[in-house]
Amino acid sequence: MDLHLRGKRVLITGASKGIGAAAAEAFAEEGCHLHLAARSAELLTTLAERLRASHQINVTTHIVDLRNSDDLARLATAAGDIDVLVNNAGDIPGGSIDKIDEATWRHAWDLKVFGFINLTRLVYVRMKAQGHGVIINDIGAAGEKFDANYITGSAGNAALMAFTRALGGKSLADNIRVVGINPGPVGTDRHITLMKTRARDQLDDENRYRELQAGLPLKRPARPREIADLMAFLASDRSGYTSGVIFTVDGGLAAGWN
Repeated sequence: MDLHLRGKRVLITGASKGIGAAAAEAFAEEGCHLHLAARSAELLTTLAERLRASHQINVTTHIVDLRNSDDLARLATAAGDIDVLVNNAGDIPGGSIDKIDEATWRHAWDLKVFGFINLTRLVYVRMKAQGHGVIINDIGAAGEKFDANYITGSAGNAALMAFTRALGGKSLADNIRVVGINPGPVGTDRHITLMKTRARDQLDDENRYRELQAGLPLKRPARPREIADLMAFLASDRSGYTSGVIFTVDGGLAAGWN
């Protein structure tokens, strides 16, 4: 399906690996020009070189720490007038309330929660001035299927769900669409880290984390590209009447999978 995205300018945060890198690949295949932001210069440079060679598109990399307000402002300025923002960066750790201290909690939210909100604030102003735009927030299903052993993530994701719905409920007045995606388990390095934490807490052995995946739909986590392809569709005019909503992609877990 041609999504008619060719030539669109897309900014993706957390783009060096996982869902962010898969999103870069998906938008590159549609002929979009990319701004890729992350902290890892080496991974980001390698990805950008591959996408330029494979798809003959412009790819600009931005090495930034999205917890830093100066870096956020610099990124928004350097990216310029973009058509699509994909908020994706985040590394909230697993753990119950007795295992997450205040410093860890704030550090996690500075990237995943306030990073999303503050970059959106900067980009929204530019999109409103240019007369159009799409903002996609990659949030997480823990915001609707609460998990005491991932309490920092559940609380942060729930806040971002509210933020997405509140902003997207009125944003079409500015010809801007704001949507969210709640992935369930996705087979990324971060997912494996979280599973190892749970295996250590529940089974006393982090190397048994695969046992915790046996009950997943299709007996596997989602593939990053299964999330990224939805992002590309939501960014396109084929989804032009969609705003203020959140799509759950978890194989049915939130709907009662046992």
